[in-house]
Amino acid sequence: MNALRTTFLMALLTVLLVMAGGAIGGRSGMTFALVMAGVMNFVSYWFSDKIVLSMYGAKEVSEAEYPDFFGLVRQLAVQAGIPMPKVYIIPSETPNAFATGRNPNHAAVAATNGIMRILTREELMGVMAHELSHVKNRDILISSITATIAGAITYMATMAKWAAIFGGGRDRDDDGGGLFGILAMAILAPIAAMLIQMAISRSREYQADKGGAEMTSNPLYLANALRKLQLANQQIPMQANAATAHMFIVNPLTGGGLMSLFSTHPPMEERVRRLEQMAYVKIG
Repeated sequence: MNALRTTFLMALLTVLLVMAGGAIGGRSGMTFALVMAGVMNFVSYWFSDKIVLSMYGAKEVSEAEYPDFFGLVRQLAVQAGIPMPKVYIIPSETPNAFATGRNPNHAAVAATNGIMRILTREELMGVMAHELSHVKNRDILISSITATIAGAITYMATMAKWAAIFGGGRDRDDDGGGLFGILAMAILAPIAAMLIQMAISRSREYQADKGGAEMTSNPLYLANALRKLQLANQQIPMQANAATAHMFIVNPLTGGGLMSLFSTHPPMEERVRRLEQMAYVKIG
C-alpha cells in the first residue's frame, strides 16, 4: 500500500508540474517544465549526497576510529543484503541520523556525536536499521526526485507571479492559462506541491520504521530510540536546513497545528504506536 501510495503521489506531483508549465506557457511551458525537472533531477541524483554531507560538516570515518559503530552498520548491511555503506560522523550534540546516496551501491549513513552518546547499542541498531531500510528501498532517490519536482513547481510559480505582474495576462493563442490561470497556479501550486511532497516523505518514514524493525527482529529497539530522540531534539535543537529535514530520522524542525500538514515526518506518537503494535503481534 505504501508503494502504491508513493507512486500515485509522485504521478500527481508530475501532473502538477506539467499543469504549472501549461498555465504559464501553454505547450511550450509544459515542455520547459519537464526539461527543467529532468535537469534538476540529474543534478540531485549525482551530487545531492555530497552536498548534504558537506552542509552538516560530516566526516567519513574508518573502522579503526569507530569499531563498534562500524561493526554494527556492517552487521545490518549484511542482514539487509546490501553493500556496506560509507560511514560518517556529524559533529553535533543534537542526536540524529540520516542516510544518503543515489543507490545501495553508492550509499552513506551519517550519525551525530549526540546520538551515539544517548542511545544504547540496541537503540542505535534500531536507528541504523531504519536508515538502511531507506537505502534498500531506494527512498533516498524517491525523496530527491519529489524534492526537485516540488522545487521546480515552486520556481514555475514564481515565474507565474512575475508573468501576472508584468505580462498582463498575455494572449492565449499558445493555449496558456490566461491571467486567472497564472494567478491560481502561482498561489496554489507551491502549496499543493509541498503537501504532496510531505505526504510521500511520511509514507516512506512509516515503511522505513517497519523495515528497520524487521531487520533487528525487535521493533522496541527503534520505538525506544525514537522516544529519546524526540525529547532530546526538543532540548537541543539542530540548526538544520528545511530542504534536508526529510532526510533525518527525527524531524529537526518543529511546528504544530496547521504546520503539521507540512511536516516531513509522521507524528512521533503514531510511529511509536505502530512499532509497539508490531512487537505485541510478534510476541503473541
